[in-house]
Amino acid sequence: MIGAIDACTCGAVRYDGGMKIPPASTRAAAIAALFLASTTAAASPPPPSAAELAQRGDDLAWSITEDLTTEIGPRMAGTEAESAARRWAVARLQAMGFANVREEQFDMPVWVRGGEEAWLTGPFQPQKLAIAALGNSASTGAKGISGDIAYFESFDALAAAPDTLVRGKIVFIDHKMQPTQDGSGYGYYGRGRFTGPNVAAKKGAIAIVIRSIGTDGHRNPHTGVTNFEKGVQPIPAGAISNPDADQLVRQWKRANEAAVGNVPEPLRMKLILTPQNLGTRHSGNVIAEVPGSDPAASPVIVACHLDSWDLGTGAIDDAAGCGIITAAARHVMTAGQPRRTIRILWAGAEEVGVFGGKAYFDAHGKEKHAVALESDFGADRVWRVDFKLPDSAKGLADRIATAVMPYGVVRGKQSAGGGADIGALVQAGVPTIDLAQDGTRYFDLHHTPDDTLDKIDPAQLRQNVTVWAATLAILANSEDSELP
Repeated sequence: MIGAIDACTCGAVRYDGGMKIPPASTRAAAIAALFLASTTAAASPPPPSAAELAQRGDDLAWSITEDLTTEIGPRMAGTEAESAARRWAVARLQAMGFANVREEQFDMPVWVRGGEEAWLTGPFQPQKLAIAALGNSASTGAKGISGDIAYFESFDALAAAPDTLVRGKIVFIDHKMQPTQDGSGYGYYGRGRFTGPNVAAKKGAIAIVIRSIGTDGHRNPHTGVTNFEKGVQPIPAGAISNPDADQLVRQWKRANEAAVGNVPEPLRMKLILTPQNLGTRHSGNVIAEVPGSDPAASPVIVACHLDSWDLGTGAIDDAAGCGIITAAARHVMTAGQPRRTIRILWAGAEEVGVFGGKAYFDAHGKEKHAVALESDFGADRVWRVDFKLPDSAKGLADRIATAVMPYGVVRGKQSAGGGADIGALVQAGVPTIDLAQDGTRYFDLHHTPDDTLDKIDPAQLRQNVTVWAATLAILANSEDSELP
């Protein structure tokens, strides 16, 4: 029934079936308030994503790269400089708010550079060459050695040569590396450095000098590690700059052209390389984490390497990589706690034998990892994404490819390979993704004195962080049905 009306100056209250109904004016005010609240909520923008955070505010990757190269500088593996870099890294990662920051030490053999000089001594006027010893090179002794040069146009030519052409001579490998966007020439041309000295030693050479594994025209030699098989006596091994290699080749050709019908007068070299092996010393990995909301979910690991060669300050190789992965992880953390833990690995002693990556695998290889990624190819823009994921992650790969496309990144058709420091994990079956950087100019600077901060383009560095943040946010919030 319709109830009575209570007439008062403040408005009517109607009773209908025992229910107290507010007056019309009160109901209208309530409706207006609800409408205003819903309109305000709709107008409020959602919180920024990790990728959006990367595009504004402080450039964390630049800050890490600048500070590490300025305050520490070169960080040769196993030296006090690398130890100082680890202490610096622990303090920096703690200050950025990461959890479980720690150093995990391991032992490794330490090699350090000594004196480095070389001259072409005949048959033309003597000329000095710009040379750098290769890691694990033997010493010539302080007085140096002299010998005839055995010229080979490539590593393959040396490998195929009879021992008689090599024995007692200083081998020279001429293999002019060409620039590529994906850096694919490194594996082919790099054989002259990776295994050329070992092959030359087995054939009886007294030393080896190679054209630098680089694409620049600067008079800067490119260093890098070489290795000798067990039982092979190491020989002195060095790399000369590309302009000096050109000079050697010109002299070689002229010496041979001048000897028409006769045995050419040999091209000769004097070489002084005095590196030292310091025995076993400490190195270490620095690890930090963004804790996930689901402790049972396997972590995402992102890696770089903290050490560098001693000729430059290690800006592109690999302070920038550490800046990129750490900034991206920080942006994901700021945007909201992810489901999976993100583990950051700043690996030690990568340059001289990937000792840090191996030590991480020895300590954590039996743990379950969802996916592994690495940044160790400079600081120029990411242009392609490649995947090596289980079939269950097809939708995940599609989402990542779509997310990074607005930043100029195309989807590749090849399988991802991972990086050196996550290589053991990938080989053991951990899924991986490559955020491939433009390497067109990388080997102009790689392992040279030119690896310094001024070579980094801040805009391209920020693009890296944005792409990494977008990718990492998707991975860290993936479901168990997508990644193990």
